[in-house]
Amino acid sequence: MQKPLQFFLVLFFLSIYSQAQEPKKMSATDIYESVQKLNFLGSVLYVAAHPDDENTRLISYMSNQVKARTAYLSLTRGDGGQNLIGPEIRELLGVMRTQELLAARRVDGGEQLFTRANDFGFSKHPDETLNIWNKEDVLGDVVLAIRQFKPDIIINRFDHRTPGRTHGHHTSSAMLSIEAFDLANDNTAYPNQLKQTGLWQPKRLFYNTSWWRYGSREAFDKIDKSNMLNFDIGTYYPLKGLSNNELASLASSQHLCQGFGRLSQRGSSKEYIEFLKGDFPEDKTDIFSGIDTSWNRIKGGKTIGDILYAIETNFNFKTPSIHIPELLKAYLLLKSIEDEHWKVIKTKELKTIIEACAGLYLEASASTPTISNGNTIELNIEALNRSNAKIELVSLGVSTKATAISKNTKLKPNQKQNFTEAINIPSSMASTGPYWLNKKGTLGMYHVEDKSLIGLPETPRSVRVDFNLKINDIPFSITKDVVYRYSKPDKGELYRPFEIIPEASVKVSESVIIFENDQQKEIQVIVKAGKNSIEGFVQLEHPDGWNVYPAKQKIEIAHKNEEQILVFTVIPPKNQSEGQITPKVFIGNKVFSKELIEIDYEHIPFQTVLLPSESKVVRLNIQKKGENIAYIEGAGDVVPESLKQIGYNVITIKPEDINAETLNRFDAVVLGIRAYNTVEELKYKQQLLFDFVARGGNMIVQYNTSHRVKVDELAPYNLKLSRDRVTDENAQVRFLNPEHELLNFPNKITQKDFEGWTQERGLYFPNEWSSEFTPILSMNDKGETPKDGSLLIAKHGKGYYIYTGLSFFREFPEGVSGAYRLFANMLSIGKDDIKKQDNQIKN
Repeated sequence: MQKPLQFFLVLFFLSIYSQAQEPKKMSATDIYESVQKLNFLGSVLYVAAHPDDENTRLISYMSNQVKARTAYLSLTRGDGGQNLIGPEIRELLGVMRTQELLAARRVDGGEQLFTRANDFGFSKHPDETLNIWNKEDVLGDVVLAIRQFKPDIIINRFDHRTPGRTHGHHTSSAMLSIEAFDLANDNTAYPNQLKQTGLWQPKRLFYNTSWWRYGSREAFDKIDKSNMLNFDIGTYYPLKGLSNNELASLASSQHLCQGFGRLSQRGSSKEYIEFLKGDFPEDKTDIFSGIDTSWNRIKGGKTIGDILYAIETNFNFKTPSIHIPELLKAYLLLKSIEDEHWKVIKTKELKTIIEACAGLYLEASASTPTISNGNTIELNIEALNRSNAKIELVSLGVSTKATAISKNTKLKPNQKQNFTEAINIPSSMASTGPYWLNKKGTLGMYHVEDKSLIGLPETPRSVRVDFNLKINDIPFSITKDVVYRYSKPDKGELYRPFEIIPEASVKVSESVIIFENDQQKEIQVIVKAGKNSIEGFVQLEHPDGWNVYPAKQKIEIAHKNEEQILVFTVIPPKNQSEGQITPKVFIGNKVFSKELIEIDYEHIPFQTVLLPSESKVVRLNIQKKGENIAYIEGAGDVVPESLKQIGYNVITIKPEDINAETLNRFDAVVLGIRAYNTVEELKYKQQLLFDFVARGGNMIVQYNTSHRVKVDELAPYNLKLSRDRVTDENAQVRFLNPEHELLNFPNKITQKDFEGWTQERGLYFPNEWSSEFTPILSMNDKGETPKDGSLLIAKHGKGYYIYTGLSFFREFPEGVSGAYRLFANMLSIGKDDIKKQDNQIKN
């Protein structure tokens, strides 16, 4: 029975965290483990650069085995990566990855912190990283995180001594942590922070090393480990029915948009940390050796500890409410201690434990998931005491009201109390959204006006309810964010965050609109109502030289959440030009110009994001040959939509539908990014694709990573991928074969076509290829050797096979004109020859 039981437990944990919106309901086991953590006064800060960099095994071990308060400081939110499960990129991807980190922490028991650093993409050296990030600001954020979290122990994920050997963001995170270790206790460093927090000196700093740092397990076995500590992170937790490494696997599997879903692991396994700074622990088996982690650590703590240690020792799993009187004694004593840091932390933990022991169910659910400010919302209040404790609901304090709502209602055991309260959302209340996206930042930094928010994982909810109680006649307040609770027949009970949205939001149907000639296009502007009965008009701001008709259009929407679609005619200039068009909605004396974006995945809470609504318009001088394009999806990009913009007929075909008859309908086949890494079926369809090329088709393969390739052969000829990449989007591009058709037909490609590229030139270029291939371009980052594998072409039969690591998937969404012109040449190559051959055959 052991194996089925363990399998059930894994499924049980997954079901708990699959609906991340649902408030956690604590079992007696959860309460007991919370008491254990309550009785440990020590903290660990783990530091790295991105979502998924964190070692969930070590975070889980510190949180669940050591019982330390443990947090992960991720310097970025992961905006610069790819998304394997949806279309969100850049800022929206950062929102998703933030929530995936929070989901992971809900599993492994850690907390989550950030800096204002923006993940601008891969960086080869920390010098570049720290220049783009603004080193002083990010260092200040790391110092602030240390001063506020007050860790005894800091553990770096990466080695500060190896610049240039790994991602520049990685090394930078370690370098900044090393520097901040001392600055956090220096009153001349970032003195403005001391208005909101105090100085702090961590006791120890470690580097989370491993055998891969030394090249092999054999080499690691031979090194001197006298300055290292190690932990068996495979420890089993009987109270959870899971081992630490199983729990860690569940945590890291929350990073779904990065493809981190994985099998759980079990059994003994060691983690090593190398001592870098501070006081080396006297006992190498105890990372907190020499640090008092008991209640004796704080003045007045001994009396509190005497109460709480006794509860831990004699915990009643059957009736946890029996501990409420003693817990309340500790609560009153805790309120009078001088140490504000531990008072705040431990009061919050203790209140959660008392709430759970009493079986209190307190909820404030809105009648609708969204509302615009200046309107009234109905709250459904539920209060339930599922214990024999003497509890009274004295009043409800709503964050939008100046005075509390008196209730004076006894919460009798298991007798539910329901109330309905109408509250007004003030006109001054800001719309809900990620605080770091409120103002436009730079390439490397978010702009955060409210400095008190720096470091927080998400924006604190503005609509809350304080349940002001008396428990055994002791005043006791519990705060709950207002939520939206609802059900679906095929899902059951569901939760969503309650959001404040604007009266109107607006967007252009396409974020980039390409004009392949000077012919006008009709574009759709979509206005969405955030409340009932809105009236006004819409205008489009546009660049000089462009024209829009009509100048403005009336809107009239009767019901909230309804949309009205307006069609504007946009007339481009005669010559190549680009700019931004911005829709604006005028309602009375208010102007709305933001797009409301919703992100809905089961593994993270529902997200509402407001971003400036603007679309890039690009008038291209572009020619093309061929009409019908087959697209095979990989990890996700907007290439099909982008090619449609310049007049191609693009059909997405499934791998199982690939056959000679289907392919004969197309002039070219394009494979999405990482298709050979993610689509297993292509292994069995590769020869059909090569045969298509031999018959006269063009095959364009976009970048794949050099590992986990699903096919035996990438190309009809020898071709090997590497990790070569050019991260400088402004790196010089040299034409190796300037007379090649790919650079001249049907569009003459010049250096101007490589201006305005974003994030990078390209990645995972081949570094070995057979003589059948012709390299077209050469480029490199500063101080590196030329990389000639970014664009390779080979004639195969009557057609052409093209492999490219150029980052078209990033350039198309940004409307980079040169990327469109070059891709059109790739699709067009040889098409005039085919037509000539066909005409000769007919004649």
